[in-house]
Amino acid sequence: MKFRIGIAAISVVLCILLGNPWRIAVLLAAVLIIILAADIIEKRKIKNQIGDLISYITKVQDYSSLPEMKKISEGSIGILQSEIYKVITLLLEQYSSEHNQKKYMSDMMSDISHQFKTPLTAISLMNELLMNESVSDEQRLEYTGKIDAQINKMTWLLKSLLTLSQLEAGVLEMKVEKSELNKLIKDLSEPLLIMAEVAEVEYICSIPDGIVLNVDIHWFKEAISNIIKNCIEHTNPGGFVKISASQNNLHTSIVIEDNGKGIEKEHLPHIFDRFYKAGNSSHDSVGIGLAMARQIIRAHDGKIEAASEIGKGTKFAISLYQNTDRC
Repeated sequence: MKFRIGIAAISVVLCILLGNPWRIAVLLAAVLIIILAADIIEKRKIKNQIGDLISYITKVQDYSSLPEMKKISEGSIGILQSEIYKVITLLLEQYSSEHNQKKYMSDMMSDISHQFKTPLTAISLMNELLMNESVSDEQRLEYTGKIDAQINKMTWLLKSLLTLSQLEAGVLEMKVEKSELNKLIKDLSEPLLIMAEVAEVEYICSIPDGIVLNVDIHWFKEAISNIIKNCIEHTNPGGFVKISASQNNLHTSIVIEDNGKGIEKEHLPHIFDRFYKAGNSSHDSVGIGLAMARQIIRAHDGKIEAASEIGKGTKFAISLYQNTDRC
């Protein structure tokens, strides 16, 4: 439009200067042709741009991610293109979020079904045995005890799965309060010392005084206990499990290590996945303890990493970035 107005203005000025009617007529005709040509070109350009936008929207329906878009940098069509891109980006993000949520629920239901299949089968079998009139009172008592044990296991698993799902969704509220790390480790160590003694594993705790954390005491103890239990379970008699810590102005570091069996390289990246069981996992292991520990630590603005070598042991390193208070 500005181009056409400019041509017309120049034409008027030239007509005044030339003064010849014939020349004026020719000039005006030339100007008219130029304006018409420019208008046709402009309309064709807009038509092509709209065609590109229609083609782009069509492609979006066939792609799982955004296809490339030829940038239109000027005019109303450029503004329209920018707004279309914003809307499509937002819709794809929402779709991706909903898709991930559906996949998470599907995976969770599949995991629950898999975990409950064995105990339910055992309960069903023992219930059939109890219905047999030839079963002695002693056997009935034994089967009843086993059924009770399986029910307790399923109850624990349901509670753990509920907690884990709340942690992963970020909806489990953490009641943060100050706690001295030395006392926290001492409190959670009482049952673990018995476990270590039974396994003939030396339990070493080397926590300096003065380290104070801002944590949910209940859930943080749950996370640390799960990691220590894992280390004890995978350490041979005569080995050790050691807990140490340090703190500076940036973060608090807690290290839990053992000199046990170790974890193979192909399993190491997956040990924090829900229900993942490495090759040397015990028969009773469910594969939920480390997954829960990681989520609890993340909820405290922290991270956990693992390093391991077969036959030499495993080291878990926890870093908490908002826990720098000191006594």
